[in-house]
Parts: sequence; structure tokens; C-alpha cells
Amino acid sequence: MPLPEREPHQARQLAESFGSDPERYDRTRPRYPEAMVEAIAAASPGPDVVDVGIGTGIAARQFQAAGCRVLGVEVDARMAEWARRRGHQVEVAAFETWDPAGRTFDAIVSGQTWHWVDPVTGAAKAARVLRPGGRLAVFWNAAQAPPEVAAASFEVYRRMMPDLLGAQGASGSDGYPALCARAADGIRGTGAFGDPEQWLFDWERPYTRDEWLDQIPTSALYSQLLPAQREEVLTGIGAAIDAFGGGFTMRYTTVVVTATRTGAT
Repeated sequence: MPLPEREPHQARQLAESFGSDPERYDRTRPRYPEAMVEAIAAASPGPDVVDVGIGTGIAARQFQAAGCRVLGVEVDARMAEWARRRGHQVEVAAFETWDPAGRTFDAIVSGQTWHWVDPVTGAAKAARVLRPGGRLAVFWNAAQAPPEVAAASFEVYRRMMPDLLGAQGASGSDGYPALCARAADGIRGTGAFGDPEQWLFDWERPYTRDEWLDQIPTSALYSQLLPAQREEVLTGIGAAIDAFGGGFTMRYTTVVVTATRTGAT
């Protein structure tokens, strides 16, 4: 996932770009491995979970299926309303300024979202909201397309945004070590958690050409393009997938940075 040159949490307007089409976002964005959901739930002292950046409820539904009670915190009112219509409890706020109103929780999770949160302020807020022994778990789906598809995608974006630094095409995974390091540093900085751990879960998903093109408009990078550029991106990447045989298998590693709240609240 290519990211802006600034620290991601300083580009909050990008985080609020996803709500323009929540139905597409919910339909096309990848889910998370059941093994990850079960591991986080099992390592938490109870079922009460805050989902930071609940979005349309993709992760929340999986945690609910694992027996958790989930409260969503979402900065984008459009996403929050979409999730509410599907039965989720959601409060609209940036996590750093969200008022928990004296409530505490067993786990705080954040799927594909923690990079939009200030890693220092967010971790400190999590420490205040978690019960002793509670778990903070933030995670991302790091994707790696076949080299031919990744290279063609990168070239398409490079033509549209020639000054873009660090982009690895529409599905690059190179930025995730930095995101994980920021998250871990923020957690350590609070002095309120045990040592952060990193958990990895590998899985795959096949995509047809149309399925992958349907997902591309949900990316932050795509949202920065002009309408004509967006059409060129879809055309170019579609041609690359056609040349590859009309579909491909995306390899994912879901990367989790997690730590346990220590001491008294």
C-alpha cells in the first residue's frame, strides 16, 4: 500500500477518503485470517473490544463471530453510518480525541487503520482505555502480487505521479515494516505495556481481473488522482492482468503488532 511522503497520521484527509463508496470498500477489501482473530481473542482477558477505524465493519464482524462484543470508533461519519445500518455500534471520533466516558475494555484492535492514528498519542490512549491485562493488537494485510503484475502496476502509477517516492505499485508490501516499527515504538513509549510482539499469518487469495480492478478505487493512492488519471490507472493495470492470463493469486501476510497492558489503570 503506497503511503504519502508525510507521516500517515498527518494526512488524515486521506483516511477520510474511503467513505465516498463504503459499499465498494466492504465488498472488495480483503478480510483477515480466522487464525489471527482467534489468537487475539484468546489472548485477551475478556470479550469487550474497541475496533479503531471500524470502517464498514469488516474486522468487527469477524471478532463478533469469535464471541466478542465490539464497539467501533470511526473518524468518517459516512463509514460509521454504513456500519450502523448493519447493526454495529459506532461512535464517530478520531481515536486520539475519542471520549470513552469512563469505560474500559479487554482489547483494542485496529485493522488496516493504525497508520492513520498518531502512534504515540494512540498508544497512550489505548493504555488509558484498556483494563490491566488487556491487549492492543493493530494489524495490516501486506500484499505481494506476482512480480509481473506488481511491476506493471508500479509503472502505471509512476506515470501518473512521477514524484511519488516509495510506491511499490497497487499492492506493494515494502512500507509495512516501517508502519510496524512506528506502532511498536509508540507502544514502548507509553511504559504501560509489555514488550510488543509481532505475529505473522500467511494466506492467499485469487483475483480475477475485474475483482482486482473493483478493489483499486478503495486505495488511498488512487484517491489522490484526477478522474482522467484514475481511468488510465484502471486501463493500464487491467491490461497487465490480461497479459498475465486474466487473473492472479495475491499472497498476503497479515502482520500484527500486539502488546499486553500492564499494571493498574
